[in-house]
Amino acid sequence: METAANGIHREPWNKGKIVGQKAPFKVKDIWALRVRLQMEGRVRELALFNLGIDSKLRGCDLVNLKVRDVCHGDQVATRATVMQIKTQRPVQFEITPATREAVQVWIKQAGLKSENFLFPSRMHDSPHLGTRQYARILGHWVDDLGLDRADYGTHSMRRTKATLIYRRTKNLRAVQLLLGHSKLESTVRYLGIEVDDALEISEQTEI
Repeated sequence: METAANGIHREPWNKGKIVGQKAPFKVKDIWALRVRLQMEGRVRELALFNLGIDSKLRGCDLVNLKVRDVCHGDQVATRATVMQIKTQRPVQFEITPATREAVQVWIKQAGLKSENFLFPSRMHDSPHLGTRQYARILGHWVDDLGLDRADYGTHSMRRTKATLIYRRTKNLRAVQLLLGHSKLESTVRYLGIEVDDALEISEQTEI
């Protein structure tokens, strides 16, 4: 417990909260939420969720996407390249068939044009979905899955596919590239693996 300058005791903001890395979603959670969003006709959320998982983008980059970033003409592309806001480095990602379909349906339903933001805000003071709005939407997804909000955040979306790829391939270099990290150490910390194990795996996967 902290004591303020006026002598009033107050609880630390993070008491009882899990601070640090947020958990990635499990495969069963991904499919459970996809089915729920489809059945309930939540078209925008399905497109947002699927693209968030596929792209592995930070929240600020995901909400800033424009239609032209993920489309070739009137069709959703199989791959896209985005300049990251934080690092000003380009990162490429695959858009899987299920995500392409979800995004295509959303673009058509919303009547979006090439120059429009992919996820326009419903708030008048913002041209696109904000990171706080995105976080609130994700919080509802976590509730839908019966999970604890304290364990998950927008970075859970970014970490999910990266973690699954790492577990399947043990290829740190590939995950580093997919996340757009400039340093391998950043990827190691992000995945939450031991440094010695990471270095050994890295040496084994170098060509």
